[in-house]
Amino acid sequence: MKNIMIIGAAIGDVLVYPASPEVFASGSHPAGEILLSTGGDGLNEATVLAGLGKDPYLCTLLGRDPMGELVKTHCQTRGIRQDFLRYEEDISTGLNVVLVQENGERSFLTNPSSTLRNLKPCHIPEIFPGDVGILCLASIFVSPWFGSQELAEIFARAKMQGITVCADMTKRKQGETAWDMKEAFSKVDYLFANREEGQLLTGRKEPEEIAEVFLECGAGCAVIKNGEKGCYIKNEKEAFAIPGFSVDCVDTTGAGDSFCAGFLYGLSEEKDLYTCGLYGNACGALAVRQVGACREKILWKDVKKLIEEQGKKNG
Repeated sequence: MKNIMIIGAAIGDVLVYPASPEVFASGSHPAGEILLSTGGDGLNEATVLAGLGKDPYLCTLLGRDPMGELVKTHCQTRGIRQDFLRYEEDISTGLNVVLVQENGERSFLTNPSSTLRNLKPCHIPEIFPGDVGILCLASIFVSPWFGSQELAEIFARAKMQGITVCADMTKRKQGETAWDMKEAFSKVDYLFANREEGQLLTGRKEPEEIAEVFLECGAGCAVIKNGEKGCYIKNEKEAFAIPGFSVDCVDTTGAGDSFCAGFLYGLSEEKDLYTCGLYGNACGALAVRQVGACREKILWKDVKKLIEEQGKKNG
């Protein structure tokens, strides 16, 4: 089976749940939970993959500080390969404050001078390990050092080595459009975006329309994450929606990353496109049942159980 390398952020999250806007008026407000956890798109994806039984590589940037040590320890305990953990002496490891509302929606306070925004092309290996069959950039638009040209060069290098290229994204930062990213998108075999991210990039409203623009920009397959509604998948041969699972949502932090990890797991197991999307939906649903990203392991038995329960429900 194909091994997977994830490129992306690995940081700390200070999680506040539930966070009320009343705090800005009163100056103080009680929260049910305030805790420190690991996070970041790259670390989240690698963590879920490891829980599902994979042996993923993580390429990320850390500082030489306690938060960096916490991330390293997390990788050691969860079974994430550390061959490509990069360090910078004069940059602090990213630490976000995540304000989680009672409905599970989040707002972030971030430090742009931390490692979160400082992963650079020089941190990415020129030659990827021989056992890597899938490369996933966990978030386009997180680091300003990766424009369309820089991404295209990394993706092209991977494809020259016979590696399947995947990429997820966050919200655009500089008003970019999908067409501005065409050079990079055209090198991506599986391009992920949630509906809001896709709307901003394409100017289109519906998942079907967003996916069509991504394909016009050269992506091999567009995967549109649609929250509790599931996902929409389109390539040149087929297009379909997969409904989501009904679960109690506590916190959506890491849900999109968990979806991607589930989808990547399916790809690595050479499953068909529908099954990959189903695994993605299941991992995303399991993620929202806890506060914080990937604090509790998402195991294959849990994914299988949720899918079987959904199958019985639909039957």
